[in-house]
Amino acid sequence: MDMNGQAAIVTGGGSGLGAATAAALAAAGAKVAVLDRNGAAAEAVAARIGGHAGTVDVTDPAGATAALAAAEAALGPPRLLVNCAGIGNAGRIVGRDGPLALDAFAQVIGVNLIGTFNMLRLVAARMSTLDPGPDGERGVIVNTASVAAYEGQVGQAAYAASKAGVVGLTLPAAREFARIGIRVMTIAPGLIETPMFNGLPDEVRTGLAASVPFPARLGRPEEYAALVLHIAANRFLNGETIRLDGALRMAPR
Repeated sequence: MDMNGQAAIVTGGGSGLGAATAAALAAAGAKVAVLDRNGAAAEAVAARIGGHAGTVDVTDPAGATAALAAAEAALGPPRLLVNCAGIGNAGRIVGRDGPLALDAFAQVIGVNLIGTFNMLRLVAARMSTLDPGPDGERGVIVNTASVAAYEGQVGQAAYAASKAGVVGLTLPAAREFARIGIRVMTIAPGLIETPMFNGLPDEVRTGLAASVPFPARLGRPEEYAALVLHIAANRFLNGETIRLDGALRMAPR
C-alpha cells in the first residue's frame, strides 16, 4: 500500500517506536493520528509531524472508540494501524515477598495483549467498509511483540506471556481478515534504544549493545519504522511475525 495521502493510526505514538513510526509515515505522505495515554506527548509528536493527536487508554473500549472516531473525522478512514502501545513491568513469579500480585500480571496482559486486540478489532471493523485497492486490499495492521515472546527472561513472565499472545494473534487474525482484504503482521523487536534505556548507566548500555551479534549495538526506533513502511508497501507480507533483533537470542537472565 502506498501510504501517500492515506490515514494511519499509531498507538503509543507519543514516544519511542510509536513516535519514530509516526514521523516516518508523515514523511511518506500519510495523514497520521498519534494516539497515546500521555496526551501531552501525543500532542508534541503530532505538532512536530503535522498530525492529529488523541489521548487514549487502549484497554478502554469506549475511549478507544471515541479516539478513533475523532481521528477519522480529522483525517479520514484509516488504512493502516500500528499498535506500539505497551508496558514492561518486571517481576518474578515468586519473589522475596511471595507470589507476584495477580493484578500486576493482569495489568501487563491487559495493555499489551488485550489493548492490542481492542484496537485491532475496532480499526478492522472500520477498514472492512472501505473500497478495496490493488489485490483487493483494504488495510494493514501491524502489531508489536518482542523477542521476549520466544526467549522470555527471568522476571519477564507477564511481559513474555503478553507478547507471545500478540504473536499468537497474528495468524488467526490474518486468516479471518483475508476475506475482507486486511493484512495483519507483527514485529518482534529486540533491544531497541527507546526511552526505557535512557536511565541506564553507560556500562550497562554498552553490555546490552555488545550482546547483539550484528550490528553490535542497540536497534534504532527508525529501523522499526522503516520495517513498518516496508510491510505496508509489500502486499505479500501477511500473517507473520518478523524479528528485528540483529540475530539476538536472549539469555535466561
